[in-house]
Amino acid sequence: MKVLLAVDGSKFTKKALAFLATHETLMGPDAELFVLNVQPAVTPRVKTLLGAATVRAWHKEEAEKVLLPIERFLKRHNIAFSASWVAGTAATQIVQAAKREKVHMVVMGTHGHGLLGRALLGSVAQRVVTDVDVPVLLVK
Repeated sequence: MKVLLAVDGSKFTKKALAFLATHETLMGPDAELFVLNVQPAVTPRVKTLLGAATVRAWHKEEAEKVLLPIERFLKRHNIAFSASWVAGTAATQIVQAAKREKVHMVVMGTHGHGLLGRALLGSVAQRVVTDVDVPVLLVK
C-alpha cells in the first residue's frame, strides 16, 4: 500500500505521524510512505520583485524546517519513506500528488476549525476529502 502523508509542521502533523508510527499494520509490510509538504505560493508580483531563484530558495528552506524533523522521526522508527515539497494551494497540491504518485490512501492531521472556521477560512482537509479518489484518514 502506498500512503501519502500531508505535513505542515503543526502539532496536528505530529499527531498524524505518531498515529502512523503506532499503527504499523495500517499500511502493511510492503508499505510505501510518501511525505508531502506544500509551501504557500507567492504572488507573481512578489516572485518578479524577489526573483524566482530567491523564492525557490525560501520555499526550500521553509520546507526543510518541516521535513527534516519528520525524516529523523521516520528513520528512528525504521519506516521507509520518500519526501518532497511543492509550492501552491495545499488541497490542490495534495490531490494532484495523490493522483501522480498513485497512492492508496491520504493521511493528514486536521486543525478542526469547526463549521465557522471552515466557512471563513475553508478547510484543506474538507477539500481533499471531496476531491481525492482514494480514502482519506484524518487525525485530529
